Amino acid sequence: MMKRVLVALLALGMLSGVAQAAPTEAQKADFYKTCMGIASDDALCSCKADAAMTLIDEEFMAMVIASMKGKSPPEGQYAAYNTYVAKSNQICKPNY
Repeated sequence: MMKRVLVALLALGMLSGVAQAAPTEAQKADFYKTCMGIASDDALCSCKADAAMTLIDEEFMAMVIASMKGKSPPEGQYAAYNTYVAKSNQICKPNY
């Protein structure tokens, strides 16, 4: 269990000493547009897009957007993806 959490945190860039590229504004816009297509909730999608900009890096953002569009996360990224979703829900849906 601890190994999974460590892998998830590393994948999210939380423990890495190497600076990761932040998501781009174009990715943020794509995230928001995709979210609105799913949820039609401006407050939620705005919050989630803002949270993603601080929680994940550019590469992970691309995977998240692809997942929102129906693609499964890569097999080795499930734990990190689930950790990201949980963190963004804590921020944007605190009573979820």
